[in-house]
Amino acid sequence: MSVGIALQAVIFEYPGGLRALDGVNLAVAPGESLALVGQNGSGKSTLVRLLVGLLRPTAGRVLIDGVDAATLRVAQLATKVGLVFQDPSRQIFAGRVSDEVAFGPRNLGLRGRELEDAVREALEAVGLADEALANPYDLGASRRKLLAIASVLAMRTPAVVLDEPTTGQDARGVARVQEIVRRLATEGRTVIAVSHDMRFVAETFDRIAVLQTGQIVLDGTPAEVFAEHNWAVLAATHLEPPTAARLGVCLGLGSTPSERSLLEALRVRHAAPRHPNSGPAATICG
Repeated sequence: MSVGIALQAVIFEYPGGLRALDGVNLAVAPGESLALVGQNGSGKSTLVRLLVGLLRPTAGRVLIDGVDAATLRVAQLATKVGLVFQDPSRQIFAGRVSDEVAFGPRNLGLRGRELEDAVREALEAVGLADEALANPYDLGASRRKLLAIASVLAMRTPAVVLDEPTTGQDARGVARVQEIVRRLATEGRTVIAVSHDMRFVAETFDRIAVLQTGQIVLDGTPAEVFAEHNWAVLAATHLEPPTAARLGVCLGLGSTPSERSLLEALRVRHAAPRHPNSGPAATICG
């Protein structure tokens, strides 16, 4: 259960002439997990809204499973791609948590036991199974975000788009979101996320695309995107590689070291005399 997604020379201009996307080409394979990163205004949120038909490209094509999204209604796209908004208040409206989660899958035709199972599994996945009868607005902001994620998970769409899913989450919440992304990937579902959290994207996603002023300037695995030779490009987009990547380069472990290898290398380094370093890593390796 997965779909491929492609943008072909996509341009999007808002009224007044602001060009948010400028000739974007992007292909996401079925079952792939992709993080979109970039400073505010780089075009990330515009891009994901094109995927669900909330916006239509000014030029170019958005393909969902090979079909031009412009030929599909928003309701048709909703069966393929589920979007979790950055602000959960934009999609939460029901008076009870379970009703909120049931709304989407019910509109997609789920009924009876299948609907009950979808709601239960989604609430368990986000850790809200004990809050099924609660009013969503009695939940804190971070748990409302998890509720919004559950509402999309219950729809069982082959592709899931998450806009800033870790906003307001503590370490436990971030770990839960990571587990959700990994579980979706294991199920073969396509996952796309917008995020400012470089550690989260480095540890969680197969691939990262960096946007700047409506164009993709870097695209590759976390190891490739956060490699030292790309640090200047990241800096130009007002992004920094995660601390683990910077330390990994310092210690000769590459840009995506494991926690275990980092700890061992730091232990060895602490015990050894220091040597001069050079290059962008010098500021933390000296």
